[in-house]
Amino acid sequence: MLATLSTGQLVSVIIGLLLLSAFFSSAETGLMALNRLKLKNDAKTQKGAWLAHRLLQKPDRLIGIILIGNNFINILATALTTVLALKVAGEQGIVFGTAILTVAILIFAEITPKTYAAIHPERIGYPAAFILTPLLKIFWPLVWLINLFTNSILRLLGVPAEIAEKALSREELKTLVIENDMLNPDVHQKMMINVMNLEHIKVEDVMVPRNEIQAININDDWDSIERKIVGTYLTRLPVYQDSIDHVIGILHIRTILSMLKNSTLTKRKLKGILRKPYFVPETAHLSGQLREFQNKERRMGLVVDEYGDLVGLITLDDILEQIVGRFTSQFGDRGLQIIQKSDHEYVVKGRIAIRFLNRRLHWDLPTDDATTINGLITETIKDLPSANLTLDIEDYRLTILEVGEDNTINTVLIKKLNREED
Repeated sequence: MLATLSTGQLVSVIIGLLLLSAFFSSAETGLMALNRLKLKNDAKTQKGAWLAHRLLQKPDRLIGIILIGNNFINILATALTTVLALKVAGEQGIVFGTAILTVAILIFAEITPKTYAAIHPERIGYPAAFILTPLLKIFWPLVWLINLFTNSILRLLGVPAEIAEKALSREELKTLVIENDMLNPDVHQKMMINVMNLEHIKVEDVMVPRNEIQAININDDWDSIERKIVGTYLTRLPVYQDSIDHVIGILHIRTILSMLKNSTLTKRKLKGILRKPYFVPETAHLSGQLREFQNKERRMGLVVDEYGDLVGLITLDDILEQIVGRFTSQFGDRGLQIIQKSDHEYVVKGRIAIRFLNRRLHWDLPTDDATTINGLITETIKDLPSANLTLDIEDYRLTILEVGEDNTINTVLIKKLNREED
């Protein structure tokens, strides 16, 4: 039958087959290159996107119908090219015909359509879905049979037959956020990336250290307790008995405002309105702790180490500030900002957490014996700190700039050393 076709007819059929091969090649690349998030959104309003989404839910079937069509067409094109070559140049023309067909397939049926589809996946993928969907229904028995043999071979090789749609990894999602031009790079991008970074930040990195916790000793005289309540800028205060290690409850200032105004507040009443303290481990990640605060309807937690000893305090505001930044710079602000003086030189507060500093500046100051810069220096010198004292700790030079009246370090200049220059 093929031999009865004229030379012109054979050429026309081969060109048509090359176009069909180009369709299957571009459809495969276009559908696989579709952005899954945009596809799900477009599927709500566009029929082509909806069909493409359904096809991609069973990628093994989609690939099956595409490869069946493409291979059938290419084999048929090869057979017709052989007949054409025999007609034109005899047996010796078969080699030239095969070479010409190979180049034509590579250029017009593979490279060009696949490149275009990779650049414009929606222009190719959505319309192609209208054709591939009925083809898959028509040739479903053949596709099923081929996939049966293919999946059997995959199982023998230890490869699972089911192909699951993988979710975006954290880093891929970050890249998607950064490259999205619709987001304000100075506000929304930073906030969304900070939310994803909560998984890597621990409670101990942002907590208020134990020595900075403002609290009330219930055994103090009443005038002292009242002055502390009236003078505080905080809305919640831990209440302890003799030692901060023995917290008996959390006081919400708002619950005693009316009694303070009417001068009816007493120690007994104060104890009666305390809320049970809530403890959190220092190794908990902020993402999990944020959910715990929400589930337990809490805004403050007392941080304990592995032995149950109190090491700090964390509030919901501390976590939210990791997402949106500082809320305020009023007198209540802990002011743990890092001020850069020059290359590799920074001025920081003595009470800043070492882990927080390491994370912000990509440093590796030791954290085994202390949690704050103040504690690190004191533990190293084994003496009371003094201004202008300089010491080297591993690859860092620390200079004490200011010491408070209680012998705690207020500010420190830290320089990362270059050992080769030294």
